[in-house]
Amino acid sequence: MVQRIDAGVLDVAYNDSGPANGRPVVLLHGFPYDAHAYDEVVPLLVAAGRRVVVPYLRGYGPTTFRAPDAPRSGQQASLAHDLLALVEALDLDRVVLGGFDWGGRAACIMAALWPERVRGLVTCGGYNTLDVAGSARPAPPVVEHALWYQYYFHGERGRAGLDQHRYDFCKLLWGLWSPQWRFDEATYAQTAASFDNPDFVDVVVHSYRHRFALVPGDPAVEATEQRLADRPSISVPTISLHGGDNGVAPVSTPERNRHLFTGEFERFVLPGIGHNVPQEAPREFAEAILTLR
Repeated sequence: MVQRIDAGVLDVAYNDSGPANGRPVVLLHGFPYDAHAYDEVVPLLVAAGRRVVVPYLRGYGPTTFRAPDAPRSGQQASLAHDLLALVEALDLDRVVLGGFDWGGRAACIMAALWPERVRGLVTCGGYNTLDVAGSARPAPPVVEHALWYQYYFHGERGRAGLDQHRYDFCKLLWGLWSPQWRFDEATYAQTAASFDNPDFVDVVVHSYRHRFALVPGDPAVEATEQRLADRPSISVPTISLHGGDNGVAPVSTPERNRHLFTGEFERFVLPGIGHNVPQEAPREFAEAILTLR
């Protein structure tokens, strides 16, 4: 059952499962997914005695902004502050964080900047914070090709395309990014309902413009964005999971930015798994979370 809580600038919708006194775990989805990405992970963690909180990120599902004039920012610092505000609002102590895509980025940032609140981290794709200052440097052509959707959002045609075709657009990305995952229409439709959030398009477009320094960020989180520009290290115990068949972020060898993990660290590549690791490999994801005691 979806619950709600005021946390920072958001009225956050979230699922809360397991014993209230269980070790807390917060799981975060990315774009274009939602809390249902963890539907098969949560029961495994609850069975092991964990309390599991799975929020809908800003711009997704029932989560809303508390103020009509709040910036619909999708920048990384905003997502991190949303996570911190949720942990504080729920009075969670020493959480294990797990996430992928946008959610993995928020989890990495919290682990880097507020490690006293974090027991451990499961991140999909390694060190997941964005180097906004370096975004003008071109990547290898094969990487640039996979990021076509980001460049599409840089123009108003892309904004209109996402707005008018959000169901089909995001379904296309699911297929491209997880080429071996045979999800059915009902599974996709369950998540796609979250894209009807009235702030979805604004948040998504701002995210993919801000990361390329094309638009200003939210002044309220500018100090955090400046801290991220220094590429802070992550000292908490971390497990990095990589989908071996990730269609948008191919596995790099060796671990990208390995030097930025200064605590205990393990890395696993999951053959045949694409971008949406928790929904494609729920048992492996849950086992990684449970390893972080």
